[in-house]
Formats: sequence, C-alpha cells, structure tokens
Amino acid sequence: MGPVTRADNVEVPGLLIDAEIDDIPPAAPTRLPGQSGGGPESPQSSRRALAYLGLCLVLIGLNLRTVFSSFAAVLPEITSDAGLPGWAVVVLTTAPVTLLGVFAPLAPVLARRFGAERVLLGAMAVLTAGLLLRPADIGGLVPGAGHLPTLLAGTAACGAAIALCNVLLPGLVKRDFPHRLGLMGGLYTTAICASAALGAGFTYPVFSATGEWTSALWFWAVPAAVVLLLFLPVALRQHPVRHQAGHLGVNVWRSAVAWQVTIFMVLQAMMSFSVFAWLAPILRERGIDGGTAGLMVSVSIVLQMLGSLFAPALAARFRDQRAIAVVVALMTGGGFALSIFGPLELIWVWTSLLGLGQGSLTAVALTMIMLRTRDGHTAAHLSGMMQGVGYGLGSTGTLMVGQLHQATGSFTAAGVLFLVVGSLAAVFGYRAGRNRYIGDATQPRR
Repeated sequence: MGPVTRADNVEVPGLLIDAEIDDIPPAAPTRLPGQSGGGPESPQSSRRALAYLGLCLVLIGLNLRTVFSSFAAVLPEITSDAGLPGWAVVVLTTAPVTLLGVFAPLAPVLARRFGAERVLLGAMAVLTAGLLLRPADIGGLVPGAGHLPTLLAGTAACGAAIALCNVLLPGLVKRDFPHRLGLMGGLYTTAICASAALGAGFTYPVFSATGEWTSALWFWAVPAAVVLLLFLPVALRQHPVRHQAGHLGVNVWRSAVAWQVTIFMVLQAMMSFSVFAWLAPILRERGIDGGTAGLMVSVSIVLQMLGSLFAPALAARFRDQRAIAVVVALMTGGGFALSIFGPLELIWVWTSLLGLGQGSLTAVALTMIMLRTRDGHTAAHLSGMMQGVGYGLGSTGTLMVGQLHQATGSFTAAGVLFLVVGSLAAVFGYRAGRNRYIGDATQPRR
C-alpha cells in the first residue's frame, strides 16, 4: 500500500509508522557503504547500496507470513502423523498471533538499546531457527516426545520474531526511503501479502513431491536463512546509539476514538489470522484436495493484495470512513461464513469475496491510524496500541474456531461465529470511521 491522502489533503504513507519516532536523539537512517568515514562514494555506488538495502527490507517482508499459512496447508497431515491432541492444534494456530501482540511493545525498547537494524537481524536469526526447529523430532532424545515440543517451541520463536519485524520494519522503510515511500511502501506491503500466498500455495506441492510434511515446513527456513545472510553485513555496519523514549503525542489509551479503532482492528485480526490458520483445513474438510485448497487460499490472499491496494486511497477520499468500513466488514464476515457452509459449486466465489473483503478491511483498519490522528507521534502510539491489543485479542479468533471445531466436529459453528464477528466489525467500523481526530475535545471536524 503506497501513500494515501488524508481528508485534509495531507499525504500520509499508509502503513509506514515509525515506532522509534519518540526516540531522543532521533534514530538516524541506516548507515550505507561509504558513510562510515571513508573516502567519497560515487552516486552510482550510493544508489546500488540503497537498492541493496531496499531489497533486504522487502525480502524480510516476504518471510513474515509463511509460518502461518504453511502450517495450515498441511495441518491434517501434521495432526495425523505427529499424533497431535486437539489442544495442541488449537495452541499451534493461536500462539503465534498472540505473540505478535505480546512482543510488539518490546520492539522499540530493544531498538533504543541495540539499533533497529541489529534487532531485525536478531529477529531474522530467531525466525530461521524457529522454522528449522518446528518440524524436528526429538523422540530419539526424549522417548515419547515426538514432534510436539519442537512444534510448540519453534512456532513460539517464529511468532516472537515476526512481532519485532512487524513493528520495526515499516519505520526503516519510511526513514531510509523518504523520497520513494510510494514505491517502497507498495513493495513492502505486497511482499507481506505475497508471503502468505506463497506459504499457502507451495507448501502442499512440496509435501506431495517429498511425501514428508517435515520437508514441506523445513522448506520455508531456506528463504529466511538467505535473507539473514544478505542482511548481515548491513546490520553489522551500524553503530547503535543509546536512545531515550520521549513522551510526545496524545495519550491514546484514554481516548474513546482510539479504543473504537483498536476494537475494529481486533475484530479484523480475528478474521484475518483465522484465514491463514483455518481456511485450508475448512476447504479440505469440505472435500477439496490439499493442492486445490492451497491454491484457493493463495488466490484469496492475492485478492487481499488488490483490496489493500485500492481501499486506503478510496477511504481517504471520503469525508468519513463509515460506509466503506461497514461494507468491507460485512463482505469479510459473509465471505468467510459462505466459504464454510455456502454451496460448494460457488466456493471460488466465496473465497474470492473473502479475499477482497479481508484485504480491504485490514487496509481500512490500518489507514485509520493516519486518518484519526493529527501527528506522527500520536499515530505511532495508536499503532502500538492497535498491534498490542489487536493481535493479542485478535488471536482469540483462531482459538474459538479450533474450540468450536473440537466441540462440534465441524466448522459450521465457526461460520456463525464469523457472521457475528463481521457484524460487530461493521458496528465498530462505523463508529471508528466517524470524522474525528484522537485527542479532540470538540465536535467532529467538518
């Protein structure tokens, strides 16, 4: 998603919220080759260095969702072969999303101490280790343990690492590419959506080719390790400066508007991460083979990319965002429910409706960060609140789907759940979309 234009004609860079905006002294741009006190550097060399940095940041984004969609693509095979109990399946689909909220507030703290680039490097190392650990079998070391301990530990490591990247990566993109925000913002957000689509679309074919679900999951450690090696020289070049946190901007935790936006974010996250965790198993339970189910999830996520591309600009052109928030919330809840119990011959229609709705819903929720705030400091605080609360409580969506499936033996009850969640998202989207700023004590602006 590139820059969007706020209702008052101020251009804002969509998702690119700088989590370090309150730092004193301000965080400096990433140090590139030739900026460490050496001889002069040619403009061509500087452009190459900047392009290399941009490539690294986009490739990091390309690894931030495969952990969710790859696991879901082969969930029946993992459950059967590893003998996972029902509670473990629920935990493995819920914990990574919960950890996105738990570790999000830690990211700026670590960045002030070690520098954002080195924290990103550490996060990619933890992500790679988690992806390698996830499919391991420690039954030879601990009799009877099997795959479950490593699945739990590896999944937790991946969730924590992704949380740090989610928070710090947008700020680096914004800070290092101030004159290319549209291009880099679009590439970065497209990479994240593409990450989920790749995990959904390619995991089952790898399983089919190898006959092993462990190989299908290990496969995703390869791109993470490649990015880790590519980003290593960039991160090691940096000389971290100790920063202190300033206290600038409105206290968003005391704002009714901020809570309305945050609850809207919670409800969209409940549906968004349930797509990654459960849509493929839902389709397979309806009789669709694993390869086709993965393709359908992948196409649905690609359609999310289209929704996230157009929805922010459209939302920002309106006087307020009530109408678009209600429409995309109902599209998402309805699309999810119809994917569960709608006529099977129209399943491509239902999953496509879900994809367009979910991509637009997520983008509108994130665009609210800029449309409901007056300055970058308040926007950063609202973003932190939305990520911490939104992902933390949003994980209850995947939890409830798993619990309902265990209790009833089918996903039908989950379809009813998403009709309710979509309706609630429409209610809070209507309230969050009103034409107001956080911190204003006056009537809505005209």
